[in-house]
Amino acid sequence: MRLLIITYGTEGDARPLAALGHALMRAGHTVHLLGDGDTLDSAHALGVPATALAGDIRGTLSRMRAMRQIERALIRIVEARTPEWMQQALALGAGCDAMIVSGLTAFVGLSVAEKLGVPAIGAMMIPISPTAAFTSPLSPIRLPRALNRSSHAFVNHMVWRTFRATTNRGRVAVGLPARRALSMDYPVLYGISPALLPDIDDWPADAIACGQWVAPSRDWTPPPDLAAWIEQGPPPVYAGFGSMSGFDAPRVCAALLEALGARRTLFNPGWSGIDTAGLPSNIRVIGSVPHDWLLPRCALAIHHGGSGTTHSACRAGIPSVILPFAGDQPFWARRLRALGIADRVLNGRRPAAAGLGQGIAFAERPDTRARAVALGRAMAGEDGAATAVAWIETFAMTRKGAG
Repeated sequence: MRLLIITYGTEGDARPLAALGHALMRAGHTVHLLGDGDTLDSAHALGVPATALAGDIRGTLSRMRAMRQIERALIRIVEARTPEWMQQALALGAGCDAMIVSGLTAFVGLSVAEKLGVPAIGAMMIPISPTAAFTSPLSPIRLPRALNRSSHAFVNHMVWRTFRATTNRGRVAVGLPARRALSMDYPVLYGISPALLPDIDDWPADAIACGQWVAPSRDWTPPPDLAAWIEQGPPPVYAGFGSMSGFDAPRVCAALLEALGARRTLFNPGWSGIDTAGLPSNIRVIGSVPHDWLLPRCALAIHHGGSGTTHSACRAGIPSVILPFAGDQPFWARRLRALGIADRVLNGRRPAAAGLGQGIAFAERPDTRARAVALGRAMAGEDGAATAVAWIETFAMTRKGAG
C-alpha cells in the first residue's frame, strides 16, 4: 500500500506518527509523512520520507506569553494555512491507497481523502471517540457520567465549528463542495495504551486503543559524562516540559527548584524558554535523550502530562508528577492519579512549590513505585505500532474485497 500521513502540531504529535510510518515501511508499505518542519527529526532519523507543511509552529509559539495566546495562535495558523495544506497533501497524495489523518490537519486530511476517493484513517493520541467512561479530555470541566458521551459530541462539534470556514475555503479551492458538517464516520486508531484508559465497552469496533507508537529501541550511546553522572549517585529525577511554551517560566522554575531541593535532577528545557543559567549544581541540563534509554534510569518524572511523555514514563515503570498546562494534559494527570502512580492534579498556570513537593513525596513512596513498576510491566507487552499496522492491513484487504 501507499499511505500518506498528515499531522500538524508539536514533536509530541509528529514523533508517534513517524514511529507508525516506520512500522508500516518495515511491513513493506510506502509511506510519506507531512508535518511541521521543526518536528520531523524523528522521521528523518527513522528513514521515513517527510515533507514540511507550510508554517512555523515553534517560532509562533515562542513569541507567545500565555496559554490563551497559544490557543488563538494555533487557530490562526490553521485558518491561514488550511488551503495551502490541502494543495500540498493533494500533490503528495496522488496515487495513495489511504490517508492517515491526525492533529490540527484532521479536517484537511479528511477533505483530501474525499477528493482523492480513498479512505481516511484517524490516528490520534487523545481519545476523542464518544464514551460514557469519561468526559472529553478537551472539555474544560468534568461532568457527571450521564453527560460524558454528550461532552465528546459537543467538543467535536465545537472543534469543527472553529475550523469550518477555513476548511470549506480549502475544499472549494480544490473542487469540493462546502460542508455544514464533516462526516466523523471513519475508523480511528489511537497510539494510547489500553492500560491507561478506564474500561471502555461502548467504543465502536473501529476505534482501537493500540498502545503507544514508539520506534524500535536502538543502540544509543550516551555521552560518557552523562552516563557517568547518572551512575555516580541514586537514580535522578527527570524534569522536562516537552514542546510546551507560553507559561510563566520563571514561576514554574522557582517552584520546581524549591520542590526538588537537593535531589539529583536531569532537566530538559525543551521549548519551555526556562533560563538554565545559574541552576544549582544538583540540576544537570540535558538536551534530547531517548526516553526509552533515559527514563528507566530515573526515579520519577516531572512533566507536563502530554500523551507521549505520560506513556513513556509509565512504560519505564516510574511514577509521575504532572504539572498540566492545557489541552488533554489534565486528563492524563487524572488517569495516573486514578491508577495510583501520581498524586493530585496540579495547576501548571499557577504552580506552587508545596503542591509539587507533595507530588514528589507521593511518587517516592514504595507503594507508588510498586504500582508504577507493575504498570510498566503490563505496558511492556504491548506493541502499539504492530497492532496498528495489522489493523490497517486488514482494513485495506476488507475494503478491497468489498470493492
